[in-house]
Amino acid sequence: MPFRSLVMRIDIITVVPELLKSPFESSILKNSIDKGIVNVKIHNLREYSNNKYKSVDDYQFGGGAGMVLMIEPIDKCISKLKNERKYDEVIYLSPDGEKLDQSIANKFSLFSNLIILCGHYKGIDQRIRDNLITKEISIGDYVLSGGELAAAVLCDSIIRLIPGVIGDETSALTDSFQDNLLSSPIYTRPREYKGWEVPKILISGNTKEIEKWRMEKSIEVTKNKRPDLK
Repeated sequence: MPFRSLVMRIDIITVVPELLKSPFESSILKNSIDKGIVNVKIHNLREYSNNKYKSVDDYQFGGGAGMVLMIEPIDKCISKLKNERKYDEVIYLSPDGEKLDQSIANKFSLFSNLIILCGHYKGIDQRIRDNLITKEISIGDYVLSGGELAAAVLCDSIIRLIPGVIGDETSALTDSFQDNLLSSPIYTRPREYKGWEVPKILISGNTKEIEKWRMEKSIEVTKNKRPDLK
């Protein structure tokens, strides 16, 4: 597996770039960009249209409801980017792609350059999927109006794993799903509230026993809530 360079670059291709501004202008994602750890570029697909109206969609062959994103603007955009650098994956966000999980996020976080293509309307010309896309990802078994929100979810799941993004890097390593287990219960001050008390083990100061308790609880929570995880 390739190792990520010092700065990860993510290029997102979209018909509605406005939808992607907010997620990258606040919180952890913004901090990672400001620190120079990640470089996120959002490309408006309409800028690659030869049509004077800047349209990028058309009716589907064979009839049927819904417009389809055309092959030429997408090919032009991806080709331009690939002429500038080598990409580890060209990702298309689709309901019928491989379902995003923590192992996929872990793998992508090691890469240097990613292209993410956001579908819209009815979808994209199949020839794009057959010839330009290297990985198809779904964030769940449901349909969104476009791939922009899914792209934000994917980026967040990847970027937070990169060293230097989160202040305490061990935090990401103890998240749910890292070991195919859900996280154990967590508590903070006050120790007692309305008669609800924090488990005594957590304030015992016995690190070894605390870690043992957390592992036992993690296994218990996973068994009760997500028995499908192994």
